[in-house]
Amino acid sequence: QVQLVESGGGLVQPGGSLRLSCAASGSIFSIVAMGWYRQAPGKQRELVARITSGGSGGSTNYLDSVKGRFTISRDNAKNTVYLQMNSLKPEDAAVYYCNLKVATARGGLNEYWGQGTQVTVSS
Repeated sequence: QVQLVESGGGLVQPGGSLRLSCAASGSIFSIVAMGWYRQAPGKQRELVARITSGGSGGSTNYLDSVKGRFTISRDNAKNTVYLQMNSLKPEDAAVYYCNLKVATARGGLNEYWGQGTQVTVSS
């Protein structure tokens, strides 16, 4: 079993910053990617940022609307992924979910989700 524990959400004023953390634990064979999704009321869940494993530290990709404001990073020793969110806007408000993709010993791929953490951007 794999567990994801998120933290760092909360209420922030427009222009403010928050840092989300997600720690993975349990039977993890090999992490393929870690990322953050978000879902606002009445909207579909969307990928915010993802960091993949691999040589040279892997690669990152971002939702266009957060480029230049959000930064995803990872501590491999702690199996933890972070999302630094700066210059937050009201439209960034949503429940943010941590996502983990791991390879299995048999060559398969499993996906896990965190419980979600609320980010509210309001004055």
